[in-house]
Amino acid sequence: MLVDIKVPVLAESVAEATLISWQKRVGDQVKRGDNLIDIETDKVTLEVAALNDGVISEILRGDGETVGSDEVIARIDTKAKSDISKSAPPITEPTQQSLPEMDTKTTEVSETDLPKLSPAVRNMVKEHKLNILEIATNTDRITKEDVLRHIEESQTASQPESISTPSVTVEVPVLMSSIGDRPEEKVPMTRLRKRVAERLLDAQHESAILTTFNEVNMQPIMDIRNRYKDEFEKIHSTKLGFMSFFTRAGIEALKKFPVINASVDGDNIVYHGYFDIGIAVSSPKGLVVPVVRDADSLSLANIESQIRSFGEKARNGKLTMDDLTGGTFTITNGGTFGSLLSTPIINPPQSAILGMHAIKDRPVAENGEVVIRPIMNLALSYDHRIIDGREAVQFLVSIKQQLEDPARLLLQL
Repeated sequence: MLVDIKVPVLAESVAEATLISWQKRVGDQVKRGDNLIDIETDKVTLEVAALNDGVISEILRGDGETVGSDEVIARIDTKAKSDISKSAPPITEPTQQSLPEMDTKTTEVSETDLPKLSPAVRNMVKEHKLNILEIATNTDRITKEDVLRHIEESQTASQPESISTPSVTVEVPVLMSSIGDRPEEKVPMTRLRKRVAERLLDAQHESAILTTFNEVNMQPIMDIRNRYKDEFEKIHSTKLGFMSFFTRAGIEALKKFPVINASVDGDNIVYHGYFDIGIAVSSPKGLVVPVVRDADSLSLANIESQIRSFGEKARNGKLTMDDLTGGTFTITNGGTFGSLLSTPIINPPQSAILGMHAIKDRPVAENGEVVIRPIMNLALSYDHRIIDGREAVQFLVSIKQQLEDPARLLLQL
């Protein structure tokens, strides 16, 4: 019985995806739940798992190809048996260590002692004078592809100074020039990076982006954090960071100035009666913005736990389409990388984004005296088409007031 392997159903905003790398080949035995291939969309990398036990009977689309939602890319035969099961029993380690190496005089290979070879593979091994024990394979059968890969790797290892041009894949850089000591590399953009570039350009072309700044004395929040962080972590099993305070302060400020939580739809302004806050996190493939939904109903511990979970998912490539879809307002923290000041670009169709920056000790005036305080610069980039400067400035002032007097967070002032 043949079972279709399909591309997962993608979000409405994602038209297509790219096949990154097949983990299985035609003829391989698979079990339910085995990862067959990684798929990259505009927003996230997904794994396509086998839904049934069986053998890969057909692969319809290859690595690097573009596919659509719910498209059939392979088939599994649930009744067939892999060629692996027909080969000799697996070789135990002690036996493998005692196997003789194959030399140029070998004319036959005992199938009871060595991996199974087809006649074509046997001829290639003899022609290139290879030791079959050095040829890597994922099964008990050495294939033609295994031999070719081994030959290519051997040639590369024996010529470390020579420069070859590898085939272009999603993540493999292509060396374009190496004249003298001025090498250049041409690296294909990932689908995620291309989508980020498109969205940033669209935001700048379609929105009237303006940025306003303020600064906040972080001493009160730092005092609370230092006083309660150990007890907080013990009770809630998550660390107490600054992001939850900024999220809560941002939500209270959004309640006062709902247009900053709104979005533009043609000639209309859409006011959202909920607060889905996007938190920008770094991943190996670029910046992604998972969404903390209904953040106004969450405690500081819940917010910290979700942000921590998103960070782990981003690092491991486990974010889902649902994690990244939606959002009414975004917070990004360039301070984690040492940024002192920036003008963040809004994330369409949102109308504003709050930028946090590094905390630095600076001299400030308090009650007529100069004192040293830990200061953070804040930046609010907003769409001037619907948000006036007065509202943007007052929004930042509201956040500043809540963070410098945390009692306001408790009293929701």
